[in-house]
Amino acid sequence: MNDKECCVASHENPLDQNYWDAQYKTKTTGWDLGQISPPIKLFIDSLKDKSCAILIPGCGNSYEAEYLVNQGFTNVTVIDIAPTLVDNLKTKFAGNPNIKVILGDFFEHKGNYDLIIEQTFFCALPPTMRQKYVWKMHQLLRDSGKIVGLLFNKIFESGPPFGGSKAEYVSLFKDAFYLTSMEICTNSIAPRANAELFIELTKNPKSIVNLYELEGITCSGCMDSITKLISDSSGVRNVSMNTSFSELLIVSEKEIDLSDLQQVISYDQKYKINKINA
Repeated sequence: MNDKECCVASHENPLDQNYWDAQYKTKTTGWDLGQISPPIKLFIDSLKDKSCAILIPGCGNSYEAEYLVNQGFTNVTVIDIAPTLVDNLKTKFAGNPNIKVILGDFFEHKGNYDLIIEQTFFCALPPTMRQKYVWKMHQLLRDSGKIVGLLFNKIFESGPPFGGSKAEYVSLFKDAFYLTSMEICTNSIAPRANAELFIELTKNPKSIVNLYELEGITCSGCMDSITKLISDSSGVRNVSMNTSFSELLIVSEKEIDLSDLQQVISYDQKYKINKINA
């Protein structure tokens, strides 16, 4: 994405299907490189198994997918929420049995993948959805599966794109994934030089990853208290609450009874917690 001008949206406008479809209808796609990102190309060139199941969420114009099928990969799936874009992709890849193009919500998608390529999907989501992103990625990947791609290592005044830092990402993915790599890219395109982290995150199959809906939490002080109490519970490896205090990600050694979690936060009667089912 262009750092100075992209598809900057007011936070009052929902980043929903209508929003993203409008970007493609009006060709307001400042994030589009017009080519595969060099760090991702280099990674793809290192892959040996061309039958591995690959997903690209929020796929955009799918330069990565095009490169994959041109290199002989046979099991590529792309998904995006924008109908205009997906219609174009279905035309572009018509008759190609090695790629599946899906119009849909990534968070409702079902499947099992060896590799999920991250290229400007994470940064396009509202930051309140980051815990949900980790949860869904863990679900979709096979036990040895990986997320590979790029995350911004900078903060934007508004978005999308929404940025972040390595420290934030490490805390977010901790224990749900093994952080095989998370370093500044040395081969980014010029406008993104020193602003991208190349990530290779391997699923931790020994961890249970669950997402919960919260009620009654209204401030960062409450958030800190609740996350500390749950973190101290037996078997809990990592706890992360989203920025709107509405969802809680828990990474644990074993399944934790919902009643036990409710008891932990019941020091205030207005606090409620409910598990979000896959």
